[in-house]
Order: sequence, then structure tokens, then C-alpha cells
Amino acid sequence: MPTTDRTAVVTGAASTRGIGRATAHALAAAGWHVAVLDLDEAGAKEAAHEIADRHGVQAVGTACDVTDEASVETALAVLDAALPPVGALVNNAGITSPTPFLEVSGQEWDRIFAVNVRGSFNVTRRLAPGMAERGFGRIVFLSSVSAERGGGVFGGVAYSAAKAAELGFTRALARELGPHGITVNAVAPGLIDTDITGGALEGERKTALVAGIPVGRNGRVEDVADLITYLCREETGYVTGATYDVNGGSHIH
Repeated sequence: MPTTDRTAVVTGAASTRGIGRATAHALAAAGWHVAVLDLDEAGAKEAAHEIADRHGVQAVGTACDVTDEASVETALAVLDAALPPVGALVNNAGITSPTPFLEVSGQEWDRIFAVNVRGSFNVTRRLAPGMAERGFGRIVFLSSVSAERGGGVFGGVAYSAAKAAELGFTRALARELGPHGITVNAVAPGLIDTDITGGALEGERKTALVAGIPVGRNGRVEDVADLITYLCREETGYVTGATYDVNGGSHIH
């Protein structure tokens, strides 16, 4: 049975093997009602149906292009009408790019920043006022180990720069929204087995990558989802402006 009368919004949660989908399930299991926002409308609706069916919470899936303010407004208007007030936001929607800096175009650079940074801004800017008004909020940004160690995993300079921007966004926003009962934290996953990394996690490449991870395996989406769910708890109200590494020890600093 639901233990909360609040909704958690997870962006980019349609992919069946993604961190977003796993996070939506983990939040629902913890009693949150869930909104799945994704470019893939059919996938978002299917995810919501699966979540509601499995966890007995309310769940809504809707199409949303986080880079487009009008699309965000339309999607969140649907949620306003269908679900309890939003208490948590997981800015998960993102795209990666391995293009070397000397080959990257301005267009690709802008596209990476549009989804990862502007997309997070668009959704957060729309939801934060309501959280502040109600005196409660949990916001989590999905950054990356690439932001901390300067790429070298999958993402090139554009991706690392965008994910580092999310860390600055997290920290400054935590200072501003803290007095309103809102915490803002970032999660920086390392090598996680998802659709994005799946193709690279084969054979010798996988062996080499895993050899550099002290716990001896690549990460699972559940490893990240469980931590995000912890950060969204009402009880986790004294943790804010923090970056949590989920990388099996591959990057220790």
C-alpha cells in the first residue's frame, strides 16, 4: 500500500534497462506515486502501467521533450490533473557522446547541453515553486563519474562538461532551496549495465573495464535506483548539496 500522498517525477524513464525505469520502480516500492516523462510516449505509458500494476500506486506516463519548455508545461499539466502533488524530482533524462573534442561540432555540443542541463532546468524550474510552497521537496540530479574524473569512461568532453554543470547546479540550488524544506543532491554513477553502455560491455573490453573496479563487477541499475530512493525519503532531510558516487570504487577521491 502507498505510504505517501506525494508523487515522484522521473524523467527519461521509459527504457526498460535504464536507471530511470529502475528508479521509478524503487520509488513506487517505497510508496511514491510515480510520473514517467519520456520522449518515447508509448514506452512511458507502458512503464507507468507496469509500475502501477506491480506496486499498487498511481502512475502516469506521458510524452515529454525536456529540452522544450512548452512540452514540459504540457506534460506537467497532465500530472497536475492526474496525480497527488509532486514531492520528488529525479532529473534522469540525458544523452551521452563519445566524440573527441577535436571532432565535436557546435551542434552536437549544444544538443548534449540541451538535454542534460537545459532539460534539467526546464523541469526543475517548473516543479520547484510548488515544492517550496508546500515546504517539502527532494530533487536528485543524475550526473556521472565522467564529470569527476574528466571523462575516460564513455563520455567525451561535451558529456563530461554537461554532467559537471549538473553538479554546480545541484550545489547552488541546494543553498537556495534549503530554507524551503527542499534537498538537492546528485548521484554520479560509474559503469552501469544499461542500454547505453550495453554494447561496450562485451568480451575483452568488459574484462578490462571490470579489472579496474575494486568490487569486481559493473554496476546494476538497482544500485543507483536504491540510492536515489534513499535520498528522496522524508527522513533524509539533512543531506543536501552532496554528490554520491556509485562506481564500485573505480574512482575514489
